[in-house]
Amino acid sequence: MSTVSTTIAPSTAPRAVNGTPAKGTPSRNRMSQEIQGLRGMAALLTVVFHVWQQYYTYDRDGAHSPVPNRYANALVSLEVIDLFFVLSAYLLTLSYARAAIEGGSTRPGRVFLFRRAIRIVPLYFLAVTFIWATRNPTLPGEWSDLLHHLTFTQVFDQEQIFYTIGPTWSLSLEIMFYVALVGLGPLAVRACRPLRRRASRVAVCAAGCALLYIGPFIWIAVARYGLDIPHTEWPVYFGPQARFGGFAAGMGLAVAMIALGDRGRLDAKVAIPLRAAALVGLYMLSYSGTEAEDFPTTFYHPLSALLWMLLLYSTIHVRRQGRWHSWLTARWLTGVGLASYSLFVWHEPIMLGLFNAGLLPPDGQEGFPSAVVIVLVVAVAAAAVSYWAIEYPASLLGKLKDGQGRSRDFYPEAAR
Repeated sequence: MSTVSTTIAPSTAPRAVNGTPAKGTPSRNRMSQEIQGLRGMAALLTVVFHVWQQYYTYDRDGAHSPVPNRYANALVSLEVIDLFFVLSAYLLTLSYARAAIEGGSTRPGRVFLFRRAIRIVPLYFLAVTFIWATRNPTLPGEWSDLLHHLTFTQVFDQEQIFYTIGPTWSLSLEIMFYVALVGLGPLAVRACRPLRRRASRVAVCAAGCALLYIGPFIWIAVARYGLDIPHTEWPVYFGPQARFGGFAAGMGLAVAMIALGDRGRLDAKVAIPLRAAALVGLYMLSYSGTEAEDFPTTFYHPLSALLWMLLLYSTIHVRRQGRWHSWLTARWLTGVGLASYSLFVWHEPIMLGLFNAGLLPPDGQEGFPSAVVIVLVVAVAAAAVSYWAIEYPASLLGKLKDGQGRSRDFYPEAAR
């Protein structure tokens, strides 16, 4: 895909120049530590959530959570996958939103996909192949499971969606979002090109994001209340048609940040209540979703995506940083955030390996707290090693291409 260039009517708003963010738009440097802290928080909560699932017990009297207190159980069982989706979509959509609203150009789609591939694929392929091989010591093994995972299509398989490395079903959606974005982003830029009014360009981008959000919401409503499809039909409720709302929320936030620029930055008296409302709303969604087919559980993910978007907005679009920002930028948390992808990929195999080897406490409420601590310590340590041994070296592959996607010449002829 070629670079998309735009020529739009002049506006009083600042523009991007030579790929440099326009004055007043969110600074990636300023946000990077806060974003890293949010990633770290989400990764740690994901580990706790999966240990909680592992220690759920079932008997003739029903299911028993490892956390007997209902209020504490709602906190431990809080799902945060939508935060990853919102963060990813927000960061990756900024350049397209800037080009559509302020003018300028975006990198070729092949450059975008290449950079995303070296970020995701090396660690993912290595981890999936290694875990699959250890669980399939004789050939051919569950070859369809390996094929689905290596092609990022496990999210469409009812039986094997959670095989090998269960949480990586979400990476299927990430890859699909990348492909969708390199198609929709340039399309939005072209649609905005003839519009002379800046407000019209913002409205077009915002409407597109709203449609992408409403579509999955309608799909879930029809599947659940129109067709009465049970929640255990995983491809129906885990596929992109049901889960793209999280990405749409992040895209909408990117459009809002570019549209606002420096305008409307929040004071503490507004930002703090908004953060509190978002966190309380997320907690109440988890607390009230007690039945598998009830309304809060059915629409948990599109609703939580909006709340995560609100939390992120009230974190980055502020006039002055405070205690919340100091906590998010704590070195230990940003360190976890740096290795959050490795932690996300490896924590479940580590947890299951420790459990099967008898290195975790037995099932039940008494063993859960100790299991959380043990898994966190081992998984975080393994993630740090994985980051420096796999992720960081793989990121250096980005130097093979220049900004236009051409192979970089490392040995140019000496100028004469």
